[in-house]
Amino acid sequence: MKVGFIGLGNVGGKLSGSLLRNGYDLTVRDLDQDAAQPFLDGGAHWADSPKEMAEACDLVITCLPSPAASAAVMEAEDGLLAGLGPGKIWAEMSTTDEAEVKRLGAMVEAAGAEPVDCPVSGGCHRAATGNIAIFAGCERETFERMLPILTTMGRGILHTGELGSASVLKVVTNYLATANLVTLAEALVTSKAAGMDLNTTYEAIRISSGNSFVHETESQVILNGSRDINFTMDLVVKDISLFQEVADRAEVPLEISPMLKEIFLDAQDRYGPREWSPNVIKRLEEPTGLSILADGFPAEMLDDEPEEPGYEVIPTGK
Repeated sequence: MKVGFIGLGNVGGKLSGSLLRNGYDLTVRDLDQDAAQPFLDGGAHWADSPKEMAEACDLVITCLPSPAASAAVMEAEDGLLAGLGPGKIWAEMSTTDEAEVKRLGAMVEAAGAEPVDCPVSGGCHRAATGNIAIFAGCERETFERMLPILTTMGRGILHTGELGSASVLKVVTNYLATANLVTLAEALVTSKAAGMDLNTTYEAIRISSGNSFVHETESQVILNGSRDINFTMDLVVKDISLFQEVADRAEVPLEISPMLKEIFLDAQDRYGPREWSPNVIKRLEEPTGLSILADGFPAEMLDDEPEEPGYEVIPTGK
C-alpha cells in the first residue's frame, strides 16, 4: 500500500517516521518543506500538492493542527478531494470536531473513497516509539484494510464504530488529561507549601490511588524543570473547546469543563499560546513564590517503549 502523509509536526513527524522505518512506500507533504527533508533523505517522495498525493497513493493521512487546516487541505482546488477516487482511503489523524470530520467524510464518500477518523492518544514520546494508542472510526471493512498501517504506528488499536466516533472519544480523553494536569498542579504546589519533599510526593502519588498516565508523564517534566511535553497552551484550548461543543450538542450541562477552559485561556494570555501546557502550574507558582522542582529528578522523561514489538487490537464486539 502506498501511503501519503500530510503534516509533519510534533506528532505527525513521528507517526510518519514509523512508516518510513518499516519500509512503507511513503509520500510526504508539509507547509514547511524543511520539515520533510529528513524523510526525503530517508527515501520518501515529495508531493507538490495534496491532489498529486491523493492520485499517487492508496491511503492518505492528514495530521494537522486544526479542523480549519484539514478543511483547507481537503477542499482547495488542488486539495485531496480533487485526487481521491474509488478504492482509496482518507485517514484523519488530527484531533478534530466530530461534525467536521463527518462533513468532509461525506465528500470523500461522494468521490468513491473511504473516510476514517483515527486520532492518537498517549503523547509525542509514545508516537516516537510506536507505542501510542489509536482510535479508528469507520466501516469495519475499511478498518481491516488499514490495520497493518495502524499497527505500524501504534500499539493499542481500538475500532470505535462509525465515522466521527473516534474524534468524540479523542476529545473526551484529552479533556480528562487536562483536568488531571490542573489537579496535579494544585497537588504538587500544595505539597510543596506543606513542606513535603517533591521526590517523595511524586512516588507517593505514583504508587497510590492518585496515580495516572498524566502524573507519570507530565509531573516528570514539571519536576525536572523542562516543562516540555510537546503540547502547547493553544492546543489545550482547542481540545477543551471541541469537548465542550460535543457536550453542548448533546445538551449536557457541564460544570468543570468551562472552568478548565477559563484556566487555560488565562494561562495562554499570561505565557503565550505556544508555551508548553505543563506551565499552567506557573499560575500557582507565581502567587505562592514556590518553585516546583525536585532535586535530582531525571532530566529526561522515562521511556515506556514496549520491550518487544507488538500491538493489541482491542475487541469491541463491533
